[in-house]
Amino acid sequence: MAVHEAQSYKDPGTPEEQSRRTFLANATLAVGGVIGLVLAVPLVGSLIPESLLSPDKSAGGVWADLPKDQFAMVTSKAGTPIKITFDFKYADGYFPPADDEQFVWGVKLTPEQVAGFEAKRPDLFGSPADKVAYPAVDKAGFVIFSSICPHLGCRFNWNQDATRFICPCHGSQFGPEGNKLAGPAPRGLDPLPFRDKDGQAQVTWIQYKSGEPDRVIVAYS
Repeated sequence: MAVHEAQSYKDPGTPEEQSRRTFLANATLAVGGVIGLVLAVPLVGSLIPESLLSPDKSAGGVWADLPKDQFAMVTSKAGTPIKITFDFKYADGYFPPADDEQFVWGVKLTPEQVAGFEAKRPDLFGSPADKVAYPAVDKAGFVIFSSICPHLGCRFNWNQDATRFICPCHGSQFGPEGNKLAGPAPRGLDPLPFRDKDGQAQVTWIQYKSGEPDRVIVAYS
């Protein structure tokens, strides 16, 4: 039994028809590329954390105000770390900015502590690549420490009787200058960028990678 196949679809058409089809195919690809680019630009932009786009930033993070009453305690108790709780806007690039709360440890070092800071914290005074974005200790002797233990990310506390920071999770201990005294922590406490802007103390919250001897930034506020 003879099988008859349709032949029309095999017909390539005239040269003019072929050129027309080629032009339309290329035009469709070009238009699709433009549309894809228009959609991709805002999409990629939305994935960039707002903190990285902020004009008022330090090393990629935003400045957050420290409550004046709490910071006043730091000023009045030189040499004694004071817990400071503050609020800021957190943006991770995937969700809208949200309110967040963190706490840090602020210390106004005594003249003796300032003099010995570099000797106790040589990790902060190496090559330029090893230094934090802002001086660990400002010219007035203030230093702000992240409250996250550099061992495995627990929150440590200040023990006034022992005159040292002690992490309750694995026993790491640190001096008032943040230098490691004991325990498994691979480095000293992490100082955060700090500044005084028109009488307002400000800090940038940074998350560092735990368990590493070097300071590796995971995220900015």
